[in-house]
Amino acid sequence: MIRGGIVIFIVAAVAVAILALTGDPGRASVAWLGWRADMTAATLVLIVFFTSLVATVGWRTLLWILAAPQRAARAREDNRRRQAGEALTRGFLAAAAGDGLEARRLALKAADLAEETPGLVRVLAAQAAEAAGDLAAAEAAYTAMLGFPEMRLAGLKGLMDLAFEQGDRDTALKYAEQAYGQTRAARWAWRALLEARLDAADWQAALDLVKGALDRKIVPPITAERARAALLAALAAQLEHSPEPKARAQALDNAVEAAKLQPGFAPGVVMAARLLAQDGKLAKAEGVIEQAWKTAPHPALWLAYRDLRTTETPQQRAKRLRELAGENPTHRESRILHVEQALVTGDAAAARDAARALEGEPVTARTAGLLARVAYASGQPDEARVWMARGMSAPHEPDWSDLDPEGRAFAYHASDWARLVATFAETGELIHPRFERHERPMSELPELPISYADSAPFLGPDGREPVLHPAEDHGFDEEEPVESMGPAPRRRGAVRRRLASGRRAAK
Repeated sequence: MIRGGIVIFIVAAVAVAILALTGDPGRASVAWLGWRADMTAATLVLIVFFTSLVATVGWRTLLWILAAPQRAARAREDNRRRQAGEALTRGFLAAAAGDGLEARRLALKAADLAEETPGLVRVLAAQAAEAAGDLAAAEAAYTAMLGFPEMRLAGLKGLMDLAFEQGDRDTALKYAEQAYGQTRAARWAWRALLEARLDAADWQAALDLVKGALDRKIVPPITAERARAALLAALAAQLEHSPEPKARAQALDNAVEAAKLQPGFAPGVVMAARLLAQDGKLAKAEGVIEQAWKTAPHPALWLAYRDLRTTETPQQRAKRLRELAGENPTHRESRILHVEQALVTGDAAAARDAARALEGEPVTARTAGLLARVAYASGQPDEARVWMARGMSAPHEPDWSDLDPEGRAFAYHASDWARLVATFAETGELIHPRFERHERPMSELPELPISYADSAPFLGPDGREPVLHPAEDHGFDEEEPVESMGPAPRRRGAVRRRLASGRRAAK
């Protein structure tokens, strides 16, 4: 209406201005029902303008009065919608906070107000029942959602969570399978099915799930690749000890593929190298470990590399270990390996030089044992004993814990493999189940004499000059009576210095 009045005003103003500029006001006569009115043209324009304006205002006023009921209805609907949105928002917040009573009250209020969003009302009702601990009502609410295509997936997820909460694993997995078959993007359903396959040690079924998730783009390619590598290694470990030749051949193929997919996954690499060596493919086994050492060195790798060949001389073995360390020379494991290869040949001076690269690092049981071996090889048994004493209370290294007391690497249970697969797939990091359980690893400290021997004299206060402490004979003469001591004590011989039973070769 305002815009119409402005247009009429502009038209009238333009007309009056034109008449004024021409200098001729003009004449206008109006005759109607016996009446005659004579006026100037400008006056007529103004009369028409005001008449049109009054008519427009009157018409718009009439329309506004007639539309009043519709406006009132719209206002009520807007207010209802606002109250419904507020009830839903507060209800979801109450359910998330665990306030079941408030959530159920708001859910009932939203059910009366939010007629346009029944899906949200049903979800709120189900979550409110869960928060209130009424699992039967929650199950009924989620079950009712299955009848609506747009809410079916949410209903299946709710029913799955309820079944897991009640300990009904089979029913929960049934709902997860339905959801996974219904949509290509149900990552939660895929995750539930994968965890069930891992718990059951069904590595092949888990592999199929990972492949399906990659095809559906549920997981990124790098996650799928890590999961496949870990699952292939777990499957190889399961088939490795099978009496059937076909199963052992399959184990070899799986381990090699795992090492190819993820060279940084040490369990798969060690297993591949071991199976290749058993198959007589030593060169290929060495290549697999060398590639893995470039990516992520692990103590189990160089130990497996060392044991691949058993007919070589110490010099040949040291040469191979030195070449392996050269694949990743700056890594800590490579610095340790330089010390190890020097000890293999008995080159104590080279071992001491290599051990200097470990100075400044926190002392662990493993490094203390290594330095004890270096000291003993250098003819310093006292220093070796000091390192042995420090190693007794030093912390253990997680990577070293992957070796059991018999030296077997990654000898895990099925539950350990399941956790290893899940963690490595998500983060790309190795877990250490034996370290978490505080299980005893392969011995980190060497078997050295722990008592003083004749060749190991006491050190003086300055740590250099030996100080002899002769033993005195405090024995009694059997013929000499001792009146004040009651029965004659037995004759004791001279106190002898306790000797070690013999040197044992250091590890």
